[in-house]
Amino acid sequence: MKQVNLKQQAVKKLKNGYPLVKEQDLAIPITQSEQDQLVQFCSNKNEIIGTGYLSAQNKGIGWVFNAPKFQWTKHELARLFQSAFHKRSAYFHDEGTTAFRLFNGEGDGLGGVTIDFYAGFLVVSWYNQFVYQEKAQLLAAIGLTDLKIEGIYEKIRFPHDTKLATEHVCGKEAPEPLVIYENGVAFATYLNEGWMTGIFLDQKEVRGKLVNGFLAGKTLLNTFSYTGAFSVAAAMGGALGTTSVDLAKRSLEKTKEQFSVNQLPLDNHDIIVMDVFNYFRYAKKKGKSFDCVLLDPPSFARSKKHTFSVAKNYGELVGEVEPLIAREGYLIASTNAANVSESKFKKMIEEALKSKQRVYRLVEHFQLPADFKVASSFPEGNYLKVFLYKLDD
Repeated sequence: MKQVNLKQQAVKKLKNGYPLVKEQDLAIPITQSEQDQLVQFCSNKNEIIGTGYLSAQNKGIGWVFNAPKFQWTKHELARLFQSAFHKRSAYFHDEGTTAFRLFNGEGDGLGGVTIDFYAGFLVVSWYNQFVYQEKAQLLAAIGLTDLKIEGIYEKIRFPHDTKLATEHVCGKEAPEPLVIYENGVAFATYLNEGWMTGIFLDQKEVRGKLVNGFLAGKTLLNTFSYTGAFSVAAAMGGALGTTSVDLAKRSLEKTKEQFSVNQLPLDNHDIIVMDVFNYFRYAKKKGKSFDCVLLDPPSFARSKKHTFSVAKNYGELVGEVEPLIAREGYLIASTNAANVSESKFKKMIEEALKSKQRVYRLVEHFQLPADFKVASSFPEGNYLKVFLYKLDD
């Protein structure tokens, strides 16, 4: 196995359990031919720090296994998977939630791979070339666990030669739509449609608050609404009305479908295909206001007239939507941008509210749910940040 020497600062991090190796951590830069293989990470004195692999992805250049003597065999991988699956056993006994994360990459000891459970089917996501080229062994390892499944889909989440971002791998093919449940609410999902399935499983606790009646008798503006999952959750929790706004044309039919699988009429629930910033201007002209506004934009987005990034523009987004939040209303501010710290995100929100002279109070704070296990030594793995504010309290 090839040895890769690290700078002293990186050695200290890895000894403390930090699992990610970045390009600047390497004592000597690696060539393309040295990537995508198992390696031993060493100090400049050739002390072995840990076993892992090199393979570029958006987070870094490689991962260290959390078990010092971990062996890359299907039986060792099966034990790793089985341990993670066992930790989620309570979810299998919850009839109201049939979709959740089973294996969360570095949080469960192996960076670069995630496994999601969708009502008897698995969605395995590969985040770099190494795990993708090793997929036969990784899938065989899943097969050695006691998990009972009907079929497996894969999603390739790194630049690659094949045109397919998703593919059915083995077993039965899932029905379309595959209806899953979360907090007792039905959601239509599609396992073989690109990178996304129709719902982001990491937001289950935020949707759960809505389902439990947080906005009962109130109105919600759901921006960047995708398939309208937040709107459906609010409606199931007794919301008086919802407005879902997204630029993508598919959002109209997708959101209608989510209401339909829950047998919810669309009375008082508007679905608007429009650039969110254009909608803000339209709503202000019409004198609209909402009891709650939910802002959950993509980390980066571009339309014909706007380029948006959470890191640069989230505060501006809050400022734009503030006039639409009713007196004593709520703001749910959310991002999954890993490059924005929790403190920076909170500061952007609150500075924008202050600039608009709105009094605010932080009511609740959400991070990743328990099935999205995060390594204590890798806090940036807890990428989800959601702040619920009460205004004019």
